Amino acid sequence: MGSPGSEQTISWFREACVRFPALIVHATERPRLVEIRDNLLTRILEAEREGWLGEIEGLQSSLTHAEEKLAQLDAQISRKQESVDLGIPTFREIVARTTAAATPPEPRD
Repeated sequence: MGSPGSEQTISWFREACVRFPALIVHATERPRLVEIRDNLLTRILEAEREGWLGEIEGLQSSLTHAEEKLAQLDAQISRKQESVDLGIPTFREIVARTTAAATPPEPRD
């Protein structure tokens, strides 16, 4: 690990956070998680090109965790966008029933 504040240290910390299973990512952080995943892909290609075999394994592990976090986040976003019918009448349905019941019948001749 590099000196505090160095790019290597920041990168290591970012990967450690992604690997942490209890890390809860908010939907607003999705673009940042995509950026981290893309950076990991680039670094894996660099490590393969340079022959850094030990580095590749750690980066691939981080990539797997980042992709899992993205999948979890996408599923969470999808669930929040879906509506669920609870069988409870809407306000308009209640008003329509009340209005129909409250209308007096017309007089018969």
